[in-house]
Amino acid sequence: MARHSGGRGWYGKVLGAALGVTLLATGASVWTAQAGAVDDSAPKATASPGPGGAVKPVAVTIVHASDKGARGVNITIDDGPDPVWTPQVLDVLREYGVKATFCMVGTQAQAHPDLVKEVVAAGHRLCDHSVSHDTTMDKQSQAYQSQQILDAERMITEASGGVRPMYYRAPGGAFTPYSRKLAASRGMRPLGWNVDTKDFEQPGADAIVATVERELPNGPTLLFHDAGGDRSQTVEALRRILPELREQGYSFGFPVR
Repeated sequence: MARHSGGRGWYGKVLGAALGVTLLATGASVWTAQAGAVDDSAPKATASPGPGGAVKPVAVTIVHASDKGARGVNITIDDGPDPVWTPQVLDVLREYGVKATFCMVGTQAQAHPDLVKEVVAAGHRLCDHSVSHDTTMDKQSQAYQSQQILDAERMITEASGGVRPMYYRAPGGAFTPYSRKLAASRGMRPLGWNVDTKDFEQPGADAIVATVERELPNGPTLLFHDAGGDRSQTVEALRRILPELREQGYSFGFPVR
């Protein structure tokens, strides 16, 4: 999800539950600033059996493109799963025959494994969004980054019944060369976005739809949220934007791997 402040009481609960992790720093940077050279000191995770099968490393670059090509759109949903809003988002996606990528917070996945399994059963893809959604990840130690990424991978995989996340999206886009290489070594392609709908600010469904219409020329990957607050505006905006995009000749796909 995009970085922001205010109105995030839900994250206080998540942070408190996140394995006793203490935030060590503050600050922010966007994912675009982290898309450069990879630190060769990052550990190389080896392919290993376990839940979801052997790990196949993927590219370390941050992906935005759609596997549907130039007229493809990637719907990505961050911060859940949430017992109130994720089922409603799933209903809308099902209604319009759209598949999405769900970027899940580890503690949320652990708390709601039934919803993780429902997401997988519906044909959507999973994405690791860290254990506790710490948007200062790029200011933390490599050990901390590793714990956040790998523990969330484990939590999501266990909650899903063995399906591994295919992507890693840093909270607030706080990627580092280390975190990208670590995620890629675990088979999780670093995932960015092109259109931040700002739905977390609850600007109204009209504003969310207008943002998508205005910014879609920037690229195909759209950022929405299914947790962290009242997401009724997100649900309504999706109900409006999905058929509109299809009428305009867009196809819905997944970020390339």
